[in-house]
Amino acid sequence: MYIKFVNFVDRFNQYRQSKISNKNFLIIASILVGILAGLAASLLKGITHRIEHFLQTDLQWQYKYYLYLLFPTIGIFLSVLYVRRFIKKGSFETGLTPLLYAISKKSSKVEPHNSYSQIITSAITVGFGGSTGLEAPIATSGASIGSTLGRFLGLSYRETTLLLACGAASGIAGAFNSPIAGIVFAIEILLPEFTIPVFIPLLLSAATASVVARLFYNEQLFYLVTEGWKINALGFYVVLAVLVGLYSIYFGKINGRIKGAFYKIKNPYQKVALGGFILGVLIFLFPTLYGEGYITINNLLKGDYNTVISNSIFAQFSNLPLAVIAFLIATIMLKSVATLVTLSAGGNGGTFAPSLIIGGLIGFTLAYCINISGLAQVNTANFIVAGMAAALGSLMHAPLTGIFLIAEITGGYILMVPLMITTAIAYLINRSVNKYSIYTKPLVDKGELSHHSDKDTTVLNMMSLRSLVEKNHLILMANDSLRDRLNSVLKSKRNVFPVVDINGKFKGVVYVDTILEQVVADQTSNLQVNDLMCTEISPVTINTDVKLVLNRMEADNLWVLPVVDNFGNYVGLVSKASIFSKYRFILSQQADYLA
Repeated sequence: MYIKFVNFVDRFNQYRQSKISNKNFLIIASILVGILAGLAASLLKGITHRIEHFLQTDLQWQYKYYLYLLFPTIGIFLSVLYVRRFIKKGSFETGLTPLLYAISKKSSKVEPHNSYSQIITSAITVGFGGSTGLEAPIATSGASIGSTLGRFLGLSYRETTLLLACGAASGIAGAFNSPIAGIVFAIEILLPEFTIPVFIPLLLSAATASVVARLFYNEQLFYLVTEGWKINALGFYVVLAVLVGLYSIYFGKINGRIKGAFYKIKNPYQKVALGGFILGVLIFLFPTLYGEGYITINNLLKGDYNTVISNSIFAQFSNLPLAVIAFLIATIMLKSVATLVTLSAGGNGGTFAPSLIIGGLIGFTLAYCINISGLAQVNTANFIVAGMAAALGSLMHAPLTGIFLIAEITGGYILMVPLMITTAIAYLINRSVNKYSIYTKPLVDKGELSHHSDKDTTVLNMMSLRSLVEKNHLILMANDSLRDRLNSVLKSKRNVFPVVDINGKFKGVVYVDTILEQVVADQTSNLQVNDLMCTEISPVTINTDVKLVLNRMEADNLWVLPVVDNFGNYVGLVSKASIFSKYRFILSQQADYLA
């Protein structure tokens, strides 16, 4: 059955390639990706919000808020249990970093199970109170749809990468009903280069996903902003930008510390227990940390300020402005902790929604303080919207995504100038300390990030050393008699020969020049291979980055390096010629695609 299916796919690809070019076929494929990603976004939002609505509204009990101590633990536990029970092949990773890694190092291959496993685990995590967002999971789900379709249709790396980006853009467009933001997100975050040919498929895919998602899930995400900005408030927007920029630096600092602390815990269920307990206590004290947190922002946008504190155990202080401010500051500082604990403990989600909530709360708190202090009277909703854009743009190092996303989902195009000012300043503050975003820094630390400003690294990261290894070299045994192997050596067209021991372990290499010297001197009768062996060249392992291999060759003035597995067993040789040949091939593929 499988062989018949593969043959059918091959025949289909041959037929469509004879009838339509890949460039035109990408248009059709991008629309299909948009439809599937739009359906996935609708499904994810529907399941998550149904769980949230049941736990928060349908479940009527006087002491139900005490259950917040348990809900997050249940959600994270079910998510971890699902991954361990049902994902047997491949790996399961959360966040946008794995997508960037897939583009850089895995030929844009995203495991097919992500198309549904991301939906299931994130819906459970967020629905039960995990303090994360749905946007990274739906972007990964859409990217998986695009990647799987591209590989299924036998498309090239560049074309598969484009469909991956179309899927991610469609996921964002469907989740937020924001096609422009989806396109900008794909260009800013995922695509190493932006060229005009990729724009049309992205546009059609994102627009299609937005239409499909709207057909099945038409709930307005945020209360629309309708009042414009005033010039005398411009200075306060700058203050807001500085506050958000400083907070984004704080977020980056604790991101590494919390993840590092949980990384030391090897038992996954111990992580669940610890993370669930911490999260449960935080949500019990500050219910605004529950789930995505969009309800809180919506209430604030509508002017319903007291609801921020009225649903907590501090409700008796809801009429005291200082109590409200203190509660908000605590929520802001702890939202990032709750988010990172949720993710580190095994829950699935992203930092999209948390960054929006944090930025919105910072904007509200500043505006609220300005208004009650009598310094001025500013529009609170406008500051909430500007804070959301600034937080998203600075944390993700994607200012355009922050600006256009917030403008679309809040109708805040009339606030474009404040959005641009706050986002740009906050981004520059974060960038002054953190050269890379929280998504790209882990890859940069490992040398696994492709970037358009470094073309060589981008192309080399597309290569796998495993595919470059040459295995047709004559292999000599260390204790072989040189005379016995001389005929094979002279017939070989190679000038270097790997030497192994009886167990296949790499021992060194022998150069043909060295052998010929002994032949000319007629001294081959009593020599063994190990007498002529060069042991100064240390091998590289099969998983070494190609860029590191090339750097090693340049530093040691070598044209060939031996390759071994993780146990020291000889695998083959890699040459500069094969690396350069693959390099030229990838460049020619890109040139053909962009033509």
